[in-house]
Amino acid sequence: MQLAKRLDRLPPYLFVDINQKIAELRAKGEDIISFAIGDPDSPTPSHIIESMCQAAHDPSNHKYPETGGTEGLRRAIAEWYEKRFGVILNPDREVLPLIGSKEGIGHMALCFIEPGDIALVTDPGYPVYSVSTILAGGESYSVPLKEENDFLPDLDAIPGETADKAKLMWLNYPNNPTGATAGLDFFEKAVHFSQRHNLAVCHDAAYTEVAFDGYHPPSFMQASEAREVGVEFHSLSKTYHMTGWRIGMVVGNAEMIDALFRVKSNLDSGVPQAIQQAAIEALRGPQDCIVEHNVVLQRRRDRLAEALNRIGLRAKVPKAGFYIWAKVPQGYTSVDFTKKLLAETGIAVTPGSSYGKEGEGYVRFSLTLPDNRLEQGIDRLLAWYRRDK
Repeated sequence: MQLAKRLDRLPPYLFVDINQKIAELRAKGEDIISFAIGDPDSPTPSHIIESMCQAAHDPSNHKYPETGGTEGLRRAIAEWYEKRFGVILNPDREVLPLIGSKEGIGHMALCFIEPGDIALVTDPGYPVYSVSTILAGGESYSVPLKEENDFLPDLDAIPGETADKAKLMWLNYPNNPTGATAGLDFFEKAVHFSQRHNLAVCHDAAYTEVAFDGYHPPSFMQASEAREVGVEFHSLSKTYHMTGWRIGMVVGNAEMIDALFRVKSNLDSGVPQAIQQAAIEALRGPQDCIVEHNVVLQRRRDRLAEALNRIGLRAKVPKAGFYIWAKVPQGYTSVDFTKKLLAETGIAVTPGSSYGKEGEGYVRFSLTLPDNRLEQGIDRLLAWYRRDK
């Protein structure tokens, strides 16, 4: 048996490795408090679950779904975009439901990247952007996200020759892992950059609805001529706590949407229709749950950021997202500090270097753990800091 050589280029998926280490320690009886993974700790709102249950009893939903999703879901997505962002979409040509946004992000590289082609990938960044490029046979050109630039890419610093060769550029705001945000002025600049170098833009907008202090993150699709150059991936996972149901969407440029549809139609059979019905209920139903979730997360953000800064882990207070991006103490690498925390406090975090070389020197804390566990974690950090001084 001989496996494909492309597998040799794949790093181990970040969260598989983290989960395995946590499971090993818990099997030994250790109480591990995990700030590592961004999976909402509260359940999917009940009205969404009830809609799914009713749809599951309908025999017409027991058959293969269509790759392109139901007309009802596509229209609900278009309506949501118009209401939330003022963006008017054609539900038949500019909207495509996904089996979670990760699936669509992973497949998009197959629409653009051939062996030897280049994708511009922000660093640090969600690993799937670069991994999907590898699977398509391409190469990632890392675009640094620096703290001194508010973790926005300096597009003018990308060599013109590289940008001209690139087929695709990945962006993600609100950003995972840094928590940075981008305004419409930046998105306008990204559109102009794309037009100048004839490349497609893919914006991952999974966290636009997780925002604090009255801030409302914009959509890339609000930028002038955005749909001429790119698409935006979104997810119901973070907005409506539906991570386990695997439902998301991509909207924007009709040619890119059609290309992804063609790939997907040959590889999957779409989202189960009962889950699509739940998504319709989420998008069209009461939106109070978003506010309620964000109130909880903002309280956690404030508590954790204050504690991290008190113990010397310099952390900016993010305006959006599930995460706090904290600078590790001088003299430690991201991995070394992660191991030290786990060994000495039983607290698991994600090393910044797992998101790319520019993530070195940082760790990521997630806010998606119950309040009591967050408080226990803060108590452990403060006690450890006092002992370690």
